[in-house]
Amino acid sequence: MKRSEINAALREMEQMIRDYRFSLPDFCHFTPEEWLTKGHEYDEVRHNLLGWDITDYGLGKFDEVGFSLITLRNGNLKMRDKYPKPYAEKLLYLREGQYSPMHFHWTKMEDIINRGGGTVLIRVYNSLPDEGLDRESPVTIHVDGYETVVPAGTQVKLRPGQSITIYPTLYHDFELEPGTGPVLLGEVSQVNDDANDNRFNPPEGRFPAIEEDEPPYRLLCTEYPKAT
Repeated sequence: MKRSEINAALREMEQMIRDYRFSLPDFCHFTPEEWLTKGHEYDEVRHNLLGWDITDYGLGKFDEVGFSLITLRNGNLKMRDKYPKPYAEKLLYLREGQYSPMHFHWTKMEDIINRGGGTVLIRVYNSLPDEGLDRESPVTIHVDGYETVVPAGTQVKLRPGQSITIYPTLYHDFELEPGTGPVLLGEVSQVNDDANDNRFNPPEGRFPAIEEDEPPYRLLCTEYPKAT
């Protein structure tokens, strides 16, 4: 992705967050220049990849496959003694036409919450013992305390205010219902570990390659300088 595309996507997400009156922590507002002055007091942000994130799954088609997000809080499975939080929280922003590919998590359980905007469509499949998609068996879902069973491959609709619980090894993808507009999603989960706990089907990347065509507006969570 071009840096200009990333900058535009971040500003667009910021505007959506303002529109829905969600306030962000201080570290989300630091400029690249301010990050150069931050010492070890912000190691939790660095080590746990808190802050801004853009994913195009390494495909270079952000308008079709990918979205913008912020990790607001997170633990760290490799540094449990220092960061013992067993939970994480994110905000995600999707435009119409964007898509998050089919995947599951081996260990993470999460709630995906429609915080406002359009209608989210979350397709669900059980997984097979060999980690393939089970395209036949019905899927038990939990939406805001309501349990029901749906056919494999059903797209569960989440209107603003609704949420779904995604259990480990439950395959899911998501996109927006056409004509309903962009959406701000919340995610509340167990500790997030993108490097080790994502099983994409088919396999995908995670972070974009960046072409520097203008200065960064905000640093992504993978770009923080070392502590001064």
